[in-house]
Amino acid sequence: MIWILLHYAIVLACVMRILLRPHRDPAARAAWVLTTLPVPVVGVLAYLLFGETSIGRRRIERLRRIEELLPDAARFPAEEAGAGASPRVDALFRVGASISGFEPCPGNSAELMADSDAAVDAIVADIDAATDHVHLMFYIWVADTNGRKVAEALMRAAQRGVACRAMADDIGSRRLIRSALWTEMKSAGVHLASAYRVGNPLLRIFDGRIDLRNHRKIVVIDGRVTYCGSQNCADPAFVQKAKYAPWVDIMLRIEGPVVQQAQRVFAADWMEAVDEDLSGAVATETAPIPNGWPAQVVATGPSVRASAMPEMFTSLIFAAREELVVTTPYYVPTEGIQSALCAAAYRGVKVTVVFPARNDSLFVGATSRSYYAGLLASGVEIREYLPGLLHSKTLVVDSKIALIGSANMDRRSFDLNYENNILLVHRQTCRDIRQRQDTYMAETRVVTPEEVASWSLPRRLWQNAVAMIGPIL
Repeated sequence: MIWILLHYAIVLACVMRILLRPHRDPAARAAWVLTTLPVPVVGVLAYLLFGETSIGRRRIERLRRIEELLPDAARFPAEEAGAGASPRVDALFRVGASISGFEPCPGNSAELMADSDAAVDAIVADIDAATDHVHLMFYIWVADTNGRKVAEALMRAAQRGVACRAMADDIGSRRLIRSALWTEMKSAGVHLASAYRVGNPLLRIFDGRIDLRNHRKIVVIDGRVTYCGSQNCADPAFVQKAKYAPWVDIMLRIEGPVVQQAQRVFAADWMEAVDEDLSGAVATETAPIPNGWPAQVVATGPSVRASAMPEMFTSLIFAAREELVVTTPYYVPTEGIQSALCAAAYRGVKVTVVFPARNDSLFVGATSRSYYAGLLASGVEIREYLPGLLHSKTLVVDSKIALIGSANMDRRSFDLNYENNILLVHRQTCRDIRQRQDTYMAETRVVTPEEVASWSLPRRLWQNAVAMIGPIL
């Protein structure tokens, strides 16, 4: 009887925690309660391991100390930064500033890389031209052709006296971190770090969730150039999941003051993993480029306020007046994002969303399709990319405003991953990204309402059942 009472007390305490935990949307609460009650032992254990977005007390304290050490990124007078250009642009930049504390900065320029291989070649060329430092962070870094190109460029730079710091996620890049190439880079003088080291999994769970990951892709060279986009340091063939290849990504090479904001994001990540003060590198300001345009880094993660990334996405969607084009490989939206896309189409905005036809995640692919009927009913055009896995994360508003970076429209990006994105306002750069979206759409199939209505009963049951637990995936 005592054990039975203890069992029910533990289950009741878990359910109460689910219901009382702050910043949890109702769908997530319902999903966890429905998971816990039918199978209490498994449900309670799953919630203890994965239900709380806990980064650990020690890490919180460490991040607090890092924030105190690092100087603020440069600030510019409102008229220089692009404020006042239009109410909707000002509002978007205010949302971005409220997330990661960066104000918009003027005088930036960018070049859209032709493809993944061209992006790696450009990164290697910039590393070869570096004179002071090279800072890199990749969620996935593979010891393939492109991964080795970057590693070899770092080793060359380190050997000529350039301070090279390279970081990779401990889970996303686990093969590289345990490879001979990693050891070779270290021997050549490249300073290396693993982001969010797992260590002993049994002990690690007591210091925050084990599946909190650094999903960012950041390159900063000499404080004058940064790269931002969806691309990991790997070949398009992507050996880990070659059956979905080619992986199609997008990358911008950017110069101007926004580089300092990317530098600060990298510095905070590095200092969290390594006992080294990079405040001096952050303090070095980059002068605005004549005739440049305003941009802002929007960096999110579990240590930023809840729902930061969904707020940025919904704000951009509501800002659209004529056209909105979104590409994302993973779509497990909040109710707000789904409603915002539908509302945009209802008010006359031409909304197009492009997903990969084949998703490397069975559950996410099924969950995404559970939302198709609602999107199509509102007039959203859905296209599925056929040649490979479209991994680009882009959102373009009226060919004037764009968000590009590492964040997906899914719960993992919203709640568990550290992401890095850049919000920019410039007609030509946005048109370049928009044209790239057109090249994707040229190799897509249009999903029709009739097709979705014809899906079999078992298929719809599977998709909707998986979507029910989407908030806890």
